[in-house]
Amino acid sequence: MSGTPIRIPMVNLRPMLAATEPAWRANLDHLFHRMHFILGEQVEAFEQELAAALGARYVVGVGSGTAAIDLALRVACGKTPGEVIVPALTSPFTAQAVLAAGHRPRFADVDPDTLLLDAVSAERWCGRRTVGILPVHLYGQPAAVASLPRGIPLVQDACQAHGAPLHYAAPAALSFYPTKNLPCLGDGGAIVTNSRTAAERLHQLRDGGRKNDQISRVRAINSRLDEMQACYLRAFLTKLAEWNAERARLAKRYDELLDGCGSIRLLQRRPGSVCHLYVVRVRRREGVRQRLAAKGIATGVHYPVPLHLQPAFREFGPARGELPEAERACREILSLPLWPGLADNQVEEVASELRAAV
Repeated sequence: MSGTPIRIPMVNLRPMLAATEPAWRANLDHLFHRMHFILGEQVEAFEQELAAALGARYVVGVGSGTAAIDLALRVACGKTPGEVIVPALTSPFTAQAVLAAGHRPRFADVDPDTLLLDAVSAERWCGRRTVGILPVHLYGQPAAVASLPRGIPLVQDACQAHGAPLHYAAPAALSFYPTKNLPCLGDGGAIVTNSRTAAERLHQLRDGGRKNDQISRVRAINSRLDEMQACYLRAFLTKLAEWNAERARLAKRYDELLDGCGSIRLLQRRPGSVCHLYVVRVRRREGVRQRLAAKGIATGVHYPVPLHLQPAFREFGPARGELPEAERACREILSLPLWPGLADNQVEEVASELRAAV
């Protein structure tokens, strides 16, 4: 890339921190007054507040989005090892969570217009060993869950879809990584569910298989949402709807500015998208990124290699060429700056420089 200083970053948390400072400072003061740092009042309050905000019955806070997917799979898909259908275009942590849960990922192709899990491809790769399907609400786009094969347990990877209009009959995993729509200042995650039975089991699985004592009753892990991170999450949650609306407005502005440029392919945005990332498709992407970096504009690639071609997952197949849409997309996708507080004139500059670069 270029040595030019970055003037327009991919993400900037400073406006979000400034807008919520009184709330998170008050939460931190309360935490240090009580001195209860693991599974205390802040996490419990956040779980209740997030459930109410999402229209769900239960939220169980855990240590990361990866752990959230892992534990949700353990609850939804049973103990017998099997295969879980995963879109080939997503974060590698999605597939790592499948392995951590004791299953094997089976990769399927994506829809070329939305880059979400393709229902026809998912059905093609389902078989007698299939124990679950893991649709990913990629880039904040709600996947078409209703079109997926019926009768197979679902777990939703909603790690990029905080506040999207989802249904929680199937558990949904969230990540609070610092770049997310609802971030913390480190790692954090949660599972959202409408099932009381699932919530009770998840509480046990995140805490070493215990029930508020020192006896492990089932095989489990240690993955608990941190009290200090909950202080920030509670403050940020009050702004989530406002920030999501701002993301949608900025994404629409990008659409207007980039529409009609034949060298730039826009993604088809599904209803209810919370616009976690603004992603376009371009040819000769690395050259485009270099030209934008030379202008002080940061970009990202989410994600450069489809999962079935990454070394950690090659043994699970399929072979190169069998998931052509995901492979083609990974050569072309480009993420542009998008965050609450990004100025309209910055969006206009990014769009103008992108059009020039292609």
